[in-house]
Order: sequence, then structure tokens, then C-alpha cells
Amino acid sequence: MNDPVLDQNELIAQHIPDGGDPEGEHGDGDHGGHGGEAGHGEEPNAFKTLMATLGDHREIEVGPLHIVDLPVILFDDGLHIFRDLETMEAKSDYHWNHTTHRIVNESEPETPVGFDMSVTSLVVFQWIAMIILLAIFVPVGQRYKKIGMKAQKGFGNAMEAMVEYVRDNIVTPNVGEGKVGKSLTPVLLTFFFFILTMNLLGLVPGGHSATGSLSVTAGLAIVAFFVIQYAAIRENGIGAWIKHLTGGTPVALWPIMIPVEIMGLFAKPFALCVRLFANMTGGHVIIISLVGLIFVQTMFIPVSIGFSLFINLLELLVAFIQAYIFTILVGVFAAMGMAHDHPEDEGHAAAH
Repeated sequence: MNDPVLDQNELIAQHIPDGGDPEGEHGDGDHGGHGGEAGHGEEPNAFKTLMATLGDHREIEVGPLHIVDLPVILFDDGLHIFRDLETMEAKSDYHWNHTTHRIVNESEPETPVGFDMSVTSLVVFQWIAMIILLAIFVPVGQRYKKIGMKAQKGFGNAMEAMVEYVRDNIVTPNVGEGKVGKSLTPVLLTFFFFILTMNLLGLVPGGHSATGSLSVTAGLAIVAFFVIQYAAIRENGIGAWIKHLTGGTPVALWPIMIPVEIMGLFAKPFALCVRLFANMTGGHVIIISLVGLIFVQTMFIPVSIGFSLFINLLELLVAFIQAYIFTILVGVFAAMGMAHDHPEDEGHAAAH
């Protein structure tokens, strides 16, 4: 299998005119980093280098400051762990392919490694988001155990207000207060706060929005898919869920309807995946494009700084909106699955 983390640098580079390699000629740039020097005899391209900062990397950097290289973990003919890419190339037959942006074995350069489980920058920022949420909600939960149902003060009260907002405006209106609603409340709360935290981390200098990666949003969409199916099966039973795949059509049409309905099941989480990725990436691309104007003409500096600040503030609003939209759509899709095939409703509708 290829690197499970999609290489955004490679995707972005396909839509940018030639003029420089965002990866450096040596060191971090060669290894999927931010490297700003041109490689392989090409002229440097500042804009292309800026765009490369949106991608996934194998080191943590804050602007020009290199913080740490991230470990390489490969499962090929066994488990191989290296401190970084340079150590991997020095102590093994594996090396980084600059063309495919993948790790390959020198003895079989055309065959990708079995499974690349390396820690990358977006993985690190997901871990940071998890740590932040644990650091916030574990003390808040412990506080509730001590004071019972009394209102908390300060920051705990603010978190309580956000939790109640998600519960009362997203969960309850869509999936209700029944057994399904109670079981989905923790899941939808996790969706909202986890996505929100990852979005906000991308606005911190030197930070990255993990939701700007298709691999991350795809992972969230896969979880959402199982949540939606769980709600439908829990509410109506497995029989009704299977019956829904036929679309209520005659048996002769089942070969057509069943594939269509199955595609519909996957279309919803796919839309969630692409929507979140596109919205979070779009704002960052605009900001980087405005910053790139500085390298065109110095006269654009005031305009670039002014508009970049405005878009950055707009991104702060988008971070909350996208977390809200993803969560409420999961609730809406779950409610749609729960509402399928109620014979008594159909009979009541026919009577009217």
C-alpha cells in the first residue's frame, strides 16, 4: 500500500506552473518537508514553496525554524522504525522517491513499501487536538462529579454552554431524546469539538489544520458512515434497514435499486469528506495567495497584509461553522435513516 496520508504537495503541484520544486535540494525539503530551496537544478519559486506548506510533512516547523524530524515507521517484511528519513536512508535499503513522493525499497524501486505508518505533521496536530480536548473536558467532568448538577464557574461554565448548545440544537432536533439520541450525543459532541479544535490549530502561527487533508476528513467520514447506519438499524431493526435497500420497488427492479441505494449510503459521507476538506483548504489557499503577492511587487504589501488579516478573521468564523455543519449533517443523515420504512406512517398518510 502507498503512504496512507495523502500527499497534498503532489496534488497542489499539479495545478501550479513549473518554476521550482518546493522540496529542497537536500535535507528536509527532499523528505516531504517545507524546504524552500530549489531542487534538481530548478529555479526557486516562492509561491510554489508557500503552497507546499499546506501539505503533510515529515517534520515540524514554525516558519523557517525547524523544530523536530518525525519518525518513520514502515511495515514491509517486518516492522521497521527509524528516527527520521535521513536515518532510514543511511541504515536501510529504503529511500525517499522525489518523483512519486513515496518511500521505496532500492532493491525494488517500482514497488512501494507494504505499509507506511510514519508519524507526519498532520498526525501530530491531531494528537495535539486530542490532548487539548482531554485537558479541557476531563477536569470539567471531574468537577461535575464533585459539585453534582450545580453550575460551574468561569471556563467550565463556557464549556457547559457549548455542550448544551450542541445537544439542544443539533442532537435533539434531529435524532430526538430517545435511546438513539442518548447514544449518539457523545459521538456528535466529539465530532464537533474535535473538528473545531483541529480547525483552530490551523490558525495558530506554525500550526496546520488537519482537516485540510483528505485522509483526515475521509477518516471522519468513515466514522460518520457507521454512525448513520447504526442509528438506522438501532431505530428500525436490521430487517427494515435491508428492506430500505430495495426502495420499496417490485422484486424485478431490485437489481437496479439495491446498487443505487448502496451508492446513496456512501454518497452522504463522501459529501461530508469533500465539503470539510474543500472549505478548510480554500481559506488557507487564499491567505497564501495574498502573501504570495508580496513576492510579485512590494507595492502589494499593504494590500496583502490587510486582506490576509481579514481572511484570517473570516477563517476563525469558518472554523466554527464547518464544525457545526459537519456535525449537524451527520445528525440529519442519521435522522433520515431512522425515518425509513414505517408502515404505520404510510397508512396514516394514505388515509389523509
